[in-house]
Amino acid sequence: MIHLQSVSLSRIPPAEAEQFPFTVPIIRALPTLNFTTPVTFLVGENGSGKSTVMEAIASAANSIAVGSDELDRDSSLANVRKLSKALKLTWSKRTRNGFFLRAEDYFGYAKRLTRMRQELEAEVKEIDEEYKGRSKYAQGLARMAHIGQIHALKTQYDGDLDERSHGESFFTFFKARFQPNGLYLLDEPEAPLSPLRQLGFLSLLKEMVERHNAQFIIATHSPILMAFPGAIILSFDQSSVTQVEYDDLEHVNLTRDFLNNREAFLRQL
Repeated sequence: MIHLQSVSLSRIPPAEAEQFPFTVPIIRALPTLNFTTPVTFLVGENGSGKSTVMEAIASAANSIAVGSDELDRDSSLANVRKLSKALKLTWSKRTRNGFFLRAEDYFGYAKRLTRMRQELEAEVKEIDEEYKGRSKYAQGLARMAHIGQIHALKTQYDGDLDERSHGESFFTFFKARFQPNGLYLLDEPEAPLSPLRQLGFLSLLKEMVERHNAQFIIATHSPILMAFPGAIILSFDQSSVTQVEYDDLEHVNLTRDFLNNREAFLRQL
């Protein structure tokens, strides 16, 4: 299902034309981005503008941000919000399901959940001390809210995310938060994933697209993820965003050349 059909840049406010992010050439000349397949990849070197555009789309779509402040309150996105207000989003069917996730936000989110659970458990111990000598009924009432929150944190993700490997916890998190008919905006989701886990993530994407009508827009450096069958790849490495084929990507060719003849590369170190 293609929920978000296109993103285009409307008139840049004159007062902001010489301010970031409108000073980034590829953003100033941003063409209409058409999403004609359920999975679209945004690729390019660091600093190419792909993450800025991804964040602006998330802000314009009013996506749920996982692991960070609400997008309209996140101080790190103050400049990005200027771009989001200059974007026009065209929908086939507006969806409120889905979320926006940056790799760095996920790690903080997992740690914050663990910290919340530990604080609740410490408060339960304090209640137990305070209610020593009183009835079990009174003690149970005092503990009830905290125990309920601890149970909810553990059952939502089948345990504690921070106790698993990054790859395992990411899969658990993603499955727990997934909703059908959603738009998912992901910035470098490969960060916690080994190559084998990236293949597993491709399988997960396939299931979510084919069975649950999900749409994904993914900024990535991973040649493994970019290989998703039928996906459109938009490159930010030229003067304008252009659609490219998988085998024409520098990421892909450089990785392939290195694996085929790593000694030649290593001799140049």
